[in-house]
Amino acid sequence: MLSEFLAEYSGLLVQGTLDTLVMVFASTAIAYVIGTALGVVLHLTVRDGLHPAPLLNAVLGWVVNIGRSLPFIILLIALMPATAALVGTSTGVRGVIPPLVVATAPFVARMVEQSLAEVSRDAVEAAEACGASVPRIVFSALLPEALPSIVRGIAVTLIAVLGYTAIAGAVGAGGLGDIAIRYGYYRYENEVMIATVVLLVILVQLIQSACGWIARRVDHR
Repeated sequence: MLSEFLAEYSGLLVQGTLDTLVMVFASTAIAYVIGTALGVVLHLTVRDGLHPAPLLNAVLGWVVNIGRSLPFIILLIALMPATAALVGTSTGVRGVIPPLVVATAPFVARMVEQSLAEVSRDAVEAAEACGASVPRIVFSALLPEALPSIVRGIAVTLIAVLGYTAIAGAVGAGGLGDIAIRYGYYRYENEVMIATVVLLVILVQLIQSACGWIARRVDHR
């Protein structure tokens, strides 16, 4: 029975897993570039920050909060025209990456902002005493000290994006979510549904374990 199932569906499940990994890691990488920049600016521009700018902080905070408040399925559908114009399609692996980035970047920004807020003031004051500029303080003190917390946040983000890709399967984005819906829901092939759930659980455990290990390696406190 198992051998028959693997013979029929192993290729499909392997391709679905690879598509899911591409969506998760590509979108998360781009979202972290954008989100980290936003998080740093939010941290620096608070009233008692290194570069206070309350108006900018308030406007940027509103933008981030609006981005975080939109359900992913609504955002995915709303961005379809823009996604099609940007990457040439609004479906498949390529078509789901822009909405994933838009949905994830605000989430990352808040996590990075929180990680930076947890950095000891002593590290910042030591850099200031050496006459370091604000960019140098960010790259030599704030980000290195916050790195373990940021890495742990990456695990949370990757797992959240993994869930988003399953939702995106409802509109033909590909990956394990699409397989679960096409075969498990529409065709009532419960074995395929169970297999996709097992694969998703395995991916979550691997992501959590890998990020936890990396966080421990970079934490020198």
